[in-house]
Amino acid sequence: MLIKYKKTFEKIAMGLLSFMPDEKEVKKLQSTIKEYETNDQWQLFLWKEDDVLGALGVRFEDQKIVVQHLSVTPSHRNQGIGKQMVKALKEQYGDDYIICANEKTEGFFNQCE
Repeated sequence: MLIKYKKTFEKIAMGLLSFMPDEKEVKKLQSTIKEYETNDQWQLFLWKEDDVLGALGVRFEDQKIVVQHLSVTPSHRNQGIGKQMVKALKEQYGDDYIICANEKTEGFFNQCE
């Protein structure tokens, strides 16, 4: 299930975001999480089954949602979780927004469609 990020999930979210190539350093991760917490145009979602298994971060731009972070915990990769996250995002927002990826998430995003 795709859920909205809450502060109580901060460490889990930072761990998931750290799998993104540009999010390896702690200060960069802290800055990214702070942006998700304070910027109304940024929204972080987590994929929760029994545990939190994935993260999907988006930026709202006019009639477009840009996927800027997309990651799945390594032990649960290749099980379709990325596809489920993208599908859930499209089901929730697809009627009102065009959903696309940025250059950093494009490869994974395209595999998830």
